[in-house]
Amino acid sequence: MAARCELTGKGKQFGNNVSFSLRRTKRVFKPNLQKKTFVVDGQKITMTLSTQAIRTLKKKGILTPAK
Repeated sequence: MAARCELTGKGKQFGNNVSFSLRRTKRVFKPNLQKKTFVVDGQKITMTLSTQAIRTLKKKGILTPAK
């Protein structure tokens, strides 16, 4: 499974760990992904979404979670 949101395309980013002595080592920032099941046109669809995308969908009222 690739660390990527199926809706927004948000994926991993690269950066540095910076210690107190300012020594830098590579690190990876991964998105917070959750599996969510939604009902669209009477069909259940399971998607891997970032939490930011889930919040936006809830706010806009576009999709409601399946029970």
